[in-house]
Amino acid sequence: IFSFFFLLFSSFLHPFPPSSGSQGQFPLTQNVTVVEGGTANLTCRVDQNDNTSLQWSNPAQQTLYFDDKKALRDNRIELVRASWHELSISVSDVSLSDEGQYTCSLFTMPVKTSKAFLTVLGVPEKPQITGFTSPVMEGERMQLTCKTSGSKPAADIRWFKNDKEVKDVKYVKEEDSARKTFTVSSTLDFLADRSDDGAVVSCRVDHESLNSTPQIAMQVLEIHYTPLVKIISSNSWPEEGQSIILTCESKGKPVPEPVLWTKDGGELPDPERMVVNGRVLSISFLNKTDNGTYRCEAKNPIGRNSTEYVLIVHDVFNTLLPTTVIPSLTTATVTTNVALTASTTTSATATSIRDPNALAGQTGPDHALIGGIVAVVVFVTLCSIILLGRYLARHKGTYLTNEAKGAEDAPDADTAIINAEGSQVNAEEKKEYFI
Repeated sequence: IFSFFFLLFSSFLHPFPPSSGSQGQFPLTQNVTVVEGGTANLTCRVDQNDNTSLQWSNPAQQTLYFDDKKALRDNRIELVRASWHELSISVSDVSLSDEGQYTCSLFTMPVKTSKAFLTVLGVPEKPQITGFTSPVMEGERMQLTCKTSGSKPAADIRWFKNDKEVKDVKYVKEEDSARKTFTVSSTLDFLADRSDDGAVVSCRVDHESLNSTPQIAMQVLEIHYTPLVKIISSNSWPEEGQSIILTCESKGKPVPEPVLWTKDGGELPDPERMVVNGRVLSISFLNKTDNGTYRCEAKNPIGRNSTEYVLIVHDVFNTLLPTTVIPSLTTATVTTNVALTASTTTSATATSIRDPNALAGQTGPDHALIGGIVAVVVFVTLCSIILLGRYLARHKGTYLTNEAKGAEDAPDADTAIINAEGSQVNAEEKKEYFI
């Protein structure tokens, strides 16, 4: 009725038909999308207009504005611009009920109209995660549900665990027929694992009304699990006389109690050398009796776990001693090489007995070695003396002069003297001969 009176009123304003300039054109409008609670701007334009009126009406065909005259009493609706070529209005605080098709009319003969659809987006509520109970035991099934309401169209829900998206989820949406909005829920179903302890599970809601700023709900997981035990050795090749430190690393939730060390299924046999300090077992002065299986056990209220380490103490590795040079009394040089080797038999001259309680790297005097070297030196010295005596004996001789030749065959001493004196005539020819 109101539009009829406006049309009648415009006939009085324009008693003659408008010119052909506005006869062949239609008003131009555009569809508008607005978030619930925002402001929608509706614009209607014509390129050519000969004093012809423009009008906006709502989906219920109620006139909102006729040119610059407001027809509907609604404080949310205001005039933005009114001229012969344009009629623009705004609707503030838009609600979901304002959604629909709006009409712009150009009052020519006949009246020409253009439609503009106003879409109102329903903003989803902040999501909430339900179904989580703390703490969760390892191996239990967890079902987390993320839910949001009031979205239009239906919002999208995505799950993330430590910023990594989880794809295997269930998605359900329900429409609220009264408000034409949707309630959306998604369920994440998985088995609790110790690797999930401390993980951040997030539910993200994406919707076009959020302007690329998603709504997020987060939940930090707390998983309880039995201890995980590992033994770390400080010495990869333990030898007799050395020390070794075994560290028992145990990780669990709740934190495991102090660990228990055992050897071959029983208590540690030598508390003086085998010292336990918290999670660390220290064994000093290693010997063959320390060989065996060492077990570390840790427990917490969830359960217990253990691991083993097999200790094998190796013999000390000996190297070749430097060459020893023994000088001789003669011009000859005697060189003797002395080497030590590890042996399990007892020898008075070549085997050294090592104290099993000696510290690694410490060695005592080897009396058998010293005795052997002294014996060799004495033997070489005696050999040198014997060789020197034989040499001197071979060069020892006797010699006779001509004066003694006459005395060799004399029967008595006087005759020998006379014979010797008789030979003085040839004294100038005396010579000496070596035998």
